[in-house]
Amino acid sequence: MENEIIRIQPANSMPIITQEKVTRKKDIFHLFKDIPQKLYFEDTKRNIALFKGDCFDILPRIPENSIDMIFSDPPYFLSNGGITCHAGKMVSVNKGKWDESKGIEENYIFTQRWLRECQRVLTLNGTIWVSGTAHIIYTVGSAMQSLGYKILNDIAWFKINPPPNLSCRYFTHSTETIIWAAKNKNSRHFFNYPLMKKMNNDKQMLSLWSIKAPGPLEKIYGKHPTQKPLELLKRIVLASTRTGDIVLDPFSGSSTTGIAAYKEGRQYIGIELEEEYLKTSIKRLKDEFDTVKYGKEKSKN
Repeated sequence: MENEIIRIQPANSMPIITQEKVTRKKDIFHLFKDIPQKLYFEDTKRNIALFKGDCFDILPRIPENSIDMIFSDPPYFLSNGGITCHAGKMVSVNKGKWDESKGIEENYIFTQRWLRECQRVLTLNGTIWVSGTAHIIYTVGSAMQSLGYKILNDIAWFKINPPPNLSCRYFTHSTETIIWAAKNKNSRHFFNYPLMKKMNNDKQMLSLWSIKAPGPLEKIYGKHPTQKPLELLKRIVLASTRTGDIVLDPFSGSSTTGIAAYKEGRQYIGIELEEEYLKTSIKRLKDEFDTVKYGKEKSKN
């Protein structure tokens, strides 16, 4: 299979699009020989693996320079007893103990620690995407800078039709920031510029993405409180990986990243602490397998 890639030329000259043959890499399972934890779910045919555990226990045992792309939706530390609006009702913002803040310093140490491990396992030209609200994204950016990541873009994800702000004391929260960064300043990251332009009516794609929040069909097997829309993850996967690349999510939740990776022909490693979300992940993944196998069509939301 061939992928279009872009070669950067000197200023004032048009980029040259060339063709690159993609050879399938070794499957992901050879990366796990030093990990004592048993896989919670594995599919050797489709190269998908899910671990139940803490990313701090699993990431350090994955070989360095082995992962092509990481998407991370870490705890936002916003479970503070506040309220929000969901389906027209007032509900608590609390998502679980994993989302409770431990204070500014501890939150920073936690963030820098998992980012350091992600940086270690990324390939030399690998990239990472990290999503977050104002509660955590500035901590993420600061930690990235301290570790020597090369920040490429900050994407503003505009959530179409967001829930209202019940207190009427703030602007309605309608965006999340997604930082895209390369391993370090020497990385020659992959960006599928031609495809992104093609997806945007033959115009350069902006860093403002208007994408709806996940609809009911993405939550029929259960829902995660910070679940991301499949459309968002598909765009990220297509923009920054090639067919056969290895994608990892250290806080995989209900595995939207994994579904996007599978649908686009990438390999996937997910790490998740909560068994509830792993069970939801497996149901969602198997549903996608059946969709491909039997050609079932899902109606749009």
